[in-house]
Amino acid sequence: QVQLVESGGGSVQPGGSLRLACAGPGFTFRSYALGWFRQAPGKEREGVACISSSQDTYYADSVKGRFTIIRDNAKNTLYLQMNSLKPEDTAMYYCMADPSDVADPGYEWDYEGQGTQVTVSS
Repeated sequence: QVQLVESGGGSVQPGGSLRLACAGPGFTFRSYALGWFRQAPGKEREGVACISSSQDTYYADSVKGRFTIIRDNAKNTLYLQMNSLKPEDTAMYYCMADPSDVADPGYEWDYEGQGTQVTVSS
């Protein structure tokens, strides 16, 4: 059974950094596409960053140059390093996985975690 558990969210001032982690024990983590999505109150969920098993990546324009997605298959863990955070990055962040292995947020993603809250405010 695919289980995804996020951690690392919190409150930070504008310009600060956070590192989110997503643990995925119990499935063939290395063969799945993995991604980070976010949803702010009153807004639709959006894809932030995705990575395939072959390290193809996708980044939303709004986070390019600030966020980095990293997968560590040895630890069955996905990370999102977030730098230069802005108030508009405030949202619930979800880790998602899919066996189709396509690093495209528009694709159908089968599995998601419970989410971790990120708040950027002064």
